[in-house]
Amino acid sequence: MTMAIQQSPPPEWDLIQRRALLIGAVCLILLLAGAFWNLDQFFRAYLVAFTYWLGIGLGCLVILMIQYLTGGAWGVVLRRILESGSVTLAALAIMFAPILLGLQHIYLWAQPEAVVHDPILEHKRPYLNVPFFLVRAASYFAVWLLLTFRLTSWSVQQDYTKDPGTWRRFRLLSGPGMVLYGLTITFASIDWAMSIEPDWYSTIYPALYATSQLLTAMAFAIAVLMLLAGQPALSEVIAPSHLRDLGNLLLTFVMLWAYMQISQFLLIWSGNLPEEIPWYLRRISGGWEFVALVMVLLHFALPFLLLLSKDIKRNRRLLASVALGLMAMRFIDVFWWIEPAYPHVGQYLFWLLDLAAVAGLGGIWIWVFIWQLKKQPLLPVYDPSLEEALHHE
Repeated sequence: MTMAIQQSPPPEWDLIQRRALLIGAVCLILLLAGAFWNLDQFFRAYLVAFTYWLGIGLGCLVILMIQYLTGGAWGVVLRRILESGSVTLAALAIMFAPILLGLQHIYLWAQPEAVVHDPILEHKRPYLNVPFFLVRAASYFAVWLLLTFRLTSWSVQQDYTKDPGTWRRFRLLSGPGMVLYGLTITFASIDWAMSIEPDWYSTIYPALYATSQLLTAMAFAIAVLMLLAGQPALSEVIAPSHLRDLGNLLLTFVMLWAYMQISQFLLIWSGNLPEEIPWYLRRISGGWEFVALVMVLLHFALPFLLLLSKDIKRNRRLLASVALGLMAMRFIDVFWWIEPAYPHVGQYLFWLLDLAAVAGLGGIWIWVFIWQLKKQPLLPVYDPSLEEALHHE
């Protein structure tokens, strides 16, 4: 059992890491080539990809803090995956640079000529302006990185010093950390996503944005754990009860995401306000209605029904398949959030740049994730909840 606890990712993950970097580099080259075809679409596709991978990195940090506050065996087996995912926020902070370079290609409020001729943009200028946007973005990343590196450094310290008091520090930081996440993600969702269409607003959107990150991160963490659980040593640690708990949590996030989506739709539609309804009209017409239908069926209905089954939740392969399917649907959801805001008349292959962008950034992101995952044992050796996790039934 000690071997299992101290085991690092198997050698096969070195190959996965190298291939991820290669695929990422090739796709980024294709994305850059696409910039010569359509510079506007290059930056928009980059925003889609960045939003998707940010959701996993930031969602991992939040789930990690939730686990510190609530405890439970489910969090112990995910802890190294969540820590490694949250550390990628440092790389994501660097990846944010192209968005800063392309502000005028992404946001109307960053175009001086558009602001002059739009009374609404003129009214929102004290908040939606480039210098203040940069200050806010820097503050968001500063908060997220501070939380990440405090928690991960204490985790490393716990492995070497065996200090039982470390757990108390985790909890003392995670409480305020959740409050800080709520504040920063509210404004980040407004700045980076909602302000794409500055005439539109939704009070539920920040909560939906945050819930989507939790769902994406949980699906990713489960998929990675199921891949690692197939190794002989870890197969002695991961019990069916762990899978059941993780499947239930994934089901909870699927239901919460659906609740937020339906709530926003019903409130906007029943309000029948001309400044709100166009957001949905753009997303349920012109071919986008088929994307919306796919999300209803494959993002909610199918995973909801599958995750109700106890047998599926206790089967590693099936649970991993559901998690990977949800990860794919999360990308489609982010794509559906952002791309309909822009005109695509006559551009039938614009989505190819979105695929190149998500694969390009994803290759780099996965390389960083595996690099961090290999630095420590797959299970926290001196975590007070480890014994409970090993005998969880």
